[in-house]
Amino acid sequence: MRRAALGKDGAAEKDRNFVTALARGLDILRCFGPSDEYLGNAELAKRTNIPRPTVSRMTATLTQLGYLRYAENLEKYRLGPGVLDLGYRYLASEGVRDIARPFMQELADATDCMVAIAAPDGASMTYIQVCQGSGPLVLRLSVGSRVATGTSAAGRALLAALPENEREPYYEAIRAQNPDAWPEVQRGLQRACKEYQEYGFVTSDGEWNRDVSAVGVPLILDNGGQVVPFNCGGSSLRLSRRILIENLGPRLKEVVDQVRQMVQGREV
Repeated sequence: MRRAALGKDGAAEKDRNFVTALARGLDILRCFGPSDEYLGNAELAKRTNIPRPTVSRMTATLTQLGYLRYAENLEKYRLGPGVLDLGYRYLASEGVRDIARPFMQELADATDCMVAIAAPDGASMTYIQVCQGSGPLVLRLSVGSRVATGTSAAGRALLAALPENEREPYYEAIRAQNPDAWPEVQRGLQRACKEYQEYGFVTSDGEWNRDVSAVGVPLILDNGGQVVPFNCGGSSLRLSRRILIENLGPRLKEVVDQVRQMVQGREV
């Protein structure tokens, strides 16, 4: 099988701007799919026509970067959270932010809270869209700010919406970052999953930051194939748990529902 990254007669390789090592790495990632969840170096070498020693170096590098995960019991690789993260960032940048912004700003103004969209990056979430109210106690975070996946409302919204097998790489990253804190974080994640089943949203009440309370709602697209987490929060001095459950959570759900309808309507 000829590598998909190359044009006819290897034309791409003749371009002086073409980076063969990068193309080979992407070829390896493209080998994985719904029916090929786990693949070993030998199979990857066969599918890509890349020498096996080179494949071994490539998979080791991709694993270190988080794009692959190695299953020792199978001696094979599977896609890691880094690939998912790129997909979420692409989806969020391709129109969702523009569609969501007026709805987010309206909610931010009405509640005097910060409303944001986040993209995952292992044990962290990065804000890629932020709308803020104008009050003195509004949480002031900007695009590019990072929050913890395990304790933030955005991170919990992402994890609660993912299938169990897709949560595990994130759990591993969170646990590796702070093993001592993992038991408490895990309990919070379990509680968030129950909240999502009951309310359709999750909460973070002083757990990411003791002065911040927030709710999170996942935007689920492509029959669950894509998840974009939204969150809305502010000072815990004015956001009691009752307000989170009875007011902020339902209002953020409504915003996400509006965005979903707009995105799906545009795709028709």
